[in-house]
Amino acid sequence: MEVKLKASLKSQAVKSPFMKWLLEGGVEEPEGAFESDKRSKHKTHAWWKVMCLTGVDYFSTLGYQPSIAFSAAGALSPIATIILVIITLFGALPVYQKVAEESPHGEGSISMLQKLLSWWQGKLFVLVLLGFAATDFVITMTLSAADATQHLVENPHLHSFLEGKAVPLTLVLLATLAAVFLKGFKEAIGIAVLLVVAYLALNTIVLVRGMDEIFRHPDLIPKWQAALFETKAGSNPAAIALLVLLIFPKLALGLSGFETGVAVISLVEGHKSDTEERPVGRIKNTQKLLLSAAVIMSVFLIASSFVTSLLIPASAFVEKTKDTAAGEASGRALAYIAHKYLGDGFGTVYDVSTVLILWFAGASAMAGLLNLVPRYLPKFGMAPEWTRANRPLVLIFAAIAFLVTIIFNADVAAQGGAYATGVLVLMSSAAIAVTISVKKGHKLKRIAFGTVALIFVYTTVMNIIERPDGIRIALMFILGIITISFFSRIWRTLELRVTSVNLDLRAITFVRDVGMRPGSVRIIPNKPQAGDSAEYAMKTEEVRRDHDIPGDAELIFVEVIVGDASNFTGDVTVKGVVVDGYKVLRCEGIAIPNTIAAIVLHIGQLTGKRPHAYFNWGERSPFLFLIEYFLSGEGDIAPLCREIIRRVEPNVESRPVIHAAS
Repeated sequence: MEVKLKASLKSQAVKSPFMKWLLEGGVEEPEGAFESDKRSKHKTHAWWKVMCLTGVDYFSTLGYQPSIAFSAAGALSPIATIILVIITLFGALPVYQKVAEESPHGEGSISMLQKLLSWWQGKLFVLVLLGFAATDFVITMTLSAADATQHLVENPHLHSFLEGKAVPLTLVLLATLAAVFLKGFKEAIGIAVLLVVAYLALNTIVLVRGMDEIFRHPDLIPKWQAALFETKAGSNPAAIALLVLLIFPKLALGLSGFETGVAVISLVEGHKSDTEERPVGRIKNTQKLLLSAAVIMSVFLIASSFVTSLLIPASAFVEKTKDTAAGEASGRALAYIAHKYLGDGFGTVYDVSTVLILWFAGASAMAGLLNLVPRYLPKFGMAPEWTRANRPLVLIFAAIAFLVTIIFNADVAAQGGAYATGVLVLMSSAAIAVTISVKKGHKLKRIAFGTVALIFVYTTVMNIIERPDGIRIALMFILGIITISFFSRIWRTLELRVTSVNLDLRAITFVRDVGMRPGSVRIIPNKPQAGDSAEYAMKTEEVRRDHDIPGDAELIFVEVIVGDASNFTGDVTVKGVVVDGYKVLRCEGIAIPNTIAAIVLHIGQLTGKRPHAYFNWGERSPFLFLIEYFLSGEGDIAPLCREIIRRVEPNVESRPVIHAAS
């Protein structure tokens, strides 16, 4: 017999209309299976629409990636970009298609690695990876909004009016983005589809015009080849390959978007035959999403790198310094092509499109956070239950984005290192997780994925060495998440934490037999030692003496073995056992006080009587008890159990009674 003891967020009584609105939507647990995969309450959408939502971040990098590539590689830019595309299609794409298959509910690669570690090591590892994810996603929002602001400020028609107003303008863009998500995912996806279609169409026009210009002036290709051979590598293919390898970490921003793609998998529409345990259609459609985004972006990256390298003079790519102004193509290579070869009218339209998609690039990051965070922190007890709802999280993430923008003064360059660090750490962890997950007997697959993992680890390390500010910012996010998470865990330890209690047939018989007899239902919580009749006889004598229980009163022992104390919630299955006439209810729980509280509450529901629980627990320092309870799920059992029951059962007359003796 099973009784569900924990109300979901949706069922909690909320009287205020504002609070009802604020807390609706989000991620909830399947009935009676809190620890299983979570399902999303979001409406699902066609895979290509969700691709546009994740693509506002991925595709928007066209606004600055060609400039980054040329600044890093010069004339080698097209070759370096081809290497980037190869790694994208044959490295990142297979990795994340495997991640989509292994975590079809939006947990991402983090869940794959979590399974390798148990107890608190696993939870801490997840918090660290969530810190990098938060770095990636939050900086995506702030950096993209700041980049959009920079495009507006540098527009010749707006420069005089907007100069010096970068921070407030960026805050306005972030607030507008948050407002869209307060409205809902449907609206966010609709805007994303419009922006992506328009932006890719305009980029296609720009690139076709650029290719046309190259075909009209075939001498541009020999000039580019001459510049290529003037690089440090010269005409030596091996030297060129080595130089490109050294340059590659600087181009890594062109790999962004994959982690978001698997984080929002729950938004992807599947097949009617899909089950929650194995949504095959959703997995396949997400894999289509990843493949389509990678192929589209690869074509645009190669074309844009080739066109900009041949048509834009190197002096136009000069980056802004304290002493020199930025070149006309710095950070906006394709916009330069649009203005020069298609006129200022079309160029202005292209600029507006770039600003809009850069502003909305944060939407993919917000969507990733809203799908990722509720699947971990509330489950670990490291965030309140209301963080399963979308709108409170939108407000929290928006506030964090505001703070980051103010701290970094809306400076794009200052945030670039943190963005790259977050992206690369997540991609490295995903590649490692997939390599480990490859089954025995697939040696070639393991070697292939292992090679990809090494490439990403190398890229991550080189990025950290060249831009150590990125890891410092990421560590601040990690420290913040760990600190808040542990304070939340301590704050929530006195919650019931047991989702349901399930008694087997013998256990039900024990409880009903006692409940049918006159007098109270008497429970003896016991910490099992030898488990023989002598132990129960001694415990029975001790409890009867200390609590003055009549000799003819029947007693039921309750024994709880703590499994993984780092888990915050779980179901409890109770087995009835007879040891030389002594009746024992045995189970495994995540914490002894919470599990005993759930069992006595359940016994009260079954019998209609008010159970009495008699504790004889050891004496220790209150501080040591607190540490023990937090880490191992034990602690000062009697007062903790009493406080948990008091919070759950407001009716004093029906509340189980806790008796404590030292």
